[in-house]
Amino acid sequence: MNKEEFVNSLKEFNLEVTNDKLEKLEIYKNFLQEYNKHTNLTRIITDEDIYLKHFYDSLTILKAIDLNKIDALLDIGTGAGFPGMVLKIFFPNLKVTLLDSNNKKTKFLEELAQKLNIDVEIINQRVEDYAKENLNKFDIVTSRAVANLRVLAELSLPLVNFKGVFVAYKGSNLDELEDAKDTIEIMHGKILRIITFILYDYDNVERNIIAIRKYEDTKLKELRPYNKILHKPLAKND
Repeated sequence: MNKEEFVNSLKEFNLEVTNDKLEKLEIYKNFLQEYNKHTNLTRIITDEDIYLKHFYDSLTILKAIDLNKIDALLDIGTGAGFPGMVLKIFFPNLKVTLLDSNNKKTKFLEELAQKLNIDVEIINQRVEDYAKENLNKFDIVTSRAVANLRVLAELSLPLVNFKGVFVAYKGSNLDELEDAKDTIEIMHGKILRIITFILYDYDNVERNIIAIRKYEDTKLKELRPYNKILHKPLAKND
């Protein structure tokens, strides 16, 4: 996807595409490519792939959620800033927190935020530790290709506020959704919608946006150690 195709593709989202936003994306792309030469941030590094698989893919949340009505967003396992930093560029009034446990990636994000003159909160911490002090805080929590949905749901839903939404960016395999159903329910969530689509007409790979609404606040005692989250799935009959 070249830049012109990227701009045209955003018409489906009714996004305002200004020169300032496009300039920020160019700075982002160039800095990512340069930084990636000495620090491994991503394997997706050509101009066309960055516009398609990082920038456009980040914005596909708009197929499921209207971010104009959102105040605070947390991006878990943000890596090089996808989707959180891209969403901040297009929705400058959004309060965005970027969370990643990899120090090299958060250092990159700090430098990037300065280059873009963008105000985002960047946290270098594991999500299960961050959750202890930030329960029920965010309107939207996003995660893009970080872990199995069952694990993601238990890690992410405690951070979502009452009636907020956890949004998982997923590939074509929805088998893990069945495995995650008990966890989602026990963590006070309910599937709001699942949007299935092909990322772009020449990228014939199916994607899914899974939006999960939260219907009750999480209590601190409901949080489990990561080892249990990983190896002992929640079950309704336990």
